[in-house]
Amino acid sequence: MIELLQYFLDFVLNLDSHLVELMRQYGLWIYAILFAIVFAETGLVVTPWLPGDSLLFAVGTLAAIDTSGTLHAPTVAVFLIVAAILGNSCNYAIGKAIGPPAFSGRYRLLRVEYLRQTEAYFDKHGGKTVMLSRFLPILRTFAPFVAGVARMEYPRFQGYNVLGAIIWVAIFLGGGYLFGNIPLVRDNFGVVTLMIIFGSLIPVVIMALRSKR
Repeated sequence: MIELLQYFLDFVLNLDSHLVELMRQYGLWIYAILFAIVFAETGLVVTPWLPGDSLLFAVGTLAAIDTSGTLHAPTVAVFLIVAAILGNSCNYAIGKAIGPPAFSGRYRLLRVEYLRQTEAYFDKHGGKTVMLSRFLPILRTFAPFVAGVARMEYPRFQGYNVLGAIIWVAIFLGGGYLFGNIPLVRDNFGVVTLMIIFGSLIPVVIMALRSKR
């Protein structure tokens, strides 16, 4: 467990170096690797710990300076947007499939009234939640799953899902492309990566504290 944590920290802190190494080893297969990471981070409930915002920023940074033509910014943007859309769609489908059996009344902690409350919430705030959760680690992974459990209207879910994915990738990938190679940022890339991660977590902590109150 400790070794896994150490590897994860090393990967996050040296994300740019690891991406360069992956590009050297796998060439154009880097697109498939990035697609898989973003899809898993958004589409599988058990993998919210994968890098999201920081990965997009690092990819944008490398795309701006890649002279080999491997990382073409518009192309990688399309791949990542599609991965994010499909990830959320998969998560929604899992939630929708699991929801009814889980809230059948057989499990004491999963009461039917909780499901009704969740459905009422997503009827009122579902679109905003699906779109804004894109910018919140952990919640980004669970929001589409809960939307599926609550049986949010699928066309409405997909509309906000697509819009959120486009804005999310554009902001972080574009941010890395435009600002990632500024000397101050480039020379302290590990610190910047941590700042992105912790900055993204601040709204989650605030929401948790308000909920606890």
